[in-house]
Amino acid sequence: MFKSTVPLLSSKVLRFLLGVSCCGLFSSAAPLRAAEGDQVIIGLVTKTEVNPFFVKMRQAAEAEAQKQGAKLIARAGKFDGDNEGQVAAIESLVSAGAKGILITPNNSTGILSAIKKARDKGILVIALDTATDPADAVDATFATDNFEAGLKQGQYARKALGDKPAKLAMLDGTPGGTVDTLRHNGFLKGFGIAEGDPVIVGKVITHGAQDEGQTGMENLLSAHPDINVVYTINEPAAEGAYAAIKAAGKANDIVLTSIDGGKLGVQYVQAGKIQATVMQFPKLMAAKGVDAVVEYAKTGKKPSGFVNTGSELISDKPLPDLPAKDTKWGLENCWG
Repeated sequence: MFKSTVPLLSSKVLRFLLGVSCCGLFSSAAPLRAAEGDQVIIGLVTKTEVNPFFVKMRQAAEAEAQKQGAKLIARAGKFDGDNEGQVAAIESLVSAGAKGILITPNNSTGILSAIKKARDKGILVIALDTATDPADAVDATFATDNFEAGLKQGQYARKALGDKPAKLAMLDGTPGGTVDTLRHNGFLKGFGIAEGDPVIVGKVITHGAQDEGQTGMENLLSAHPDINVVYTINEPAAEGAYAAIKAAGKANDIVLTSIDGGKLGVQYVQAGKIQATVMQFPKLMAAKGVDAVVEYAKTGKKPSGFVNTGSELISDKPLPDLPAKDTKWGLENCWG
C-alpha cells in the first residue's frame, strides 16, 4: 500500500506545484503585470465641445491620460448651460466604469444630484474651471481664482480709462454660474464700484459666445453711445464686442478688456483690439485632474478643497502698480 500511494502523492504534488507556478504564486512579476493591465478610465465633461478653452482642456487631458497609461472618455454639453446634457454624460461615465470624473459644470447647482450619485459609488469627482455650489459637492476644484482674475481685469480697466468719467457696459456670461458671478464681482471690486453704481450704463447676457457678444454690444451702443469702457466675460464675447465697436467707429474711444488668455485673445491684445486680457491655464487644470484620478486609483488618496491654477494679466501697455506680462510672453504660454 505504501508503495502504491507514494507515486500517487508525488503525481498530485507535481500537478499542484505546476499549477501554482502557472498561476504565478512563485513569480511576483505576473500579478503585477495583470494589475498594470487594468486601465484606469477617466471621464471629462466640459460645457461645450467648440469653445477653444474646452478644446485645449480636452487635448491636455487626453495627452496626460496617454502619458499615465489611462483611458480618457470625453463628453460635453451641446451648449453653454446644457445641464441635462452634462447629467446624461455623468451617468454614461458611471456606467462605463470611470474611476474619476473631471467636470466643468454648466451650472453650479444643476448637476449636484448626478455628482452625488457618482461619488456614492466611490467615483472621484473634480470640478475644473467652475466651482459647484456648495463647493464640497465635489471632492476638489482645480480652477482659476475667478474673483482674482476679475479683480485684475477691473483694476486695469479703471487705470486705462484715466481721469475720464466711466460709462461702463458689462457683457456677462451665463446666469447662475460661479465663474460668471466671481468674474463680474471681481471686476467691480477692481474697478472700485459696487453693483448698481450709476456708472454701469448697461448689462447683457452673452453666454460667452461671439455672436451674442456682438449683438449685445450693438444694442448697448445704440442705447448708450457714450460707453467708454467694456467688461467681457471671456474672449469670444470680447471678439464679438470688438466687431460691434469697430463697426460703430469707436475702436479708439473704448477700453475693452477680457479674461481667458487663448491665442486669439492674446493676438487681439497684440493688435490693440483688446487693451488687456487675464490669462488662465486650462491645460494645467486638466493635467492636474488626470494625475489626481490616477493617484486615487493607485493609492485611494483624494485631493480636497480649492486648488488655484493661477492667472496673469496680459498687456503691451503696462500700467503703474499692475504687474503684467507682455504679449510675447502671452503667445509663448497661451493655451490657444
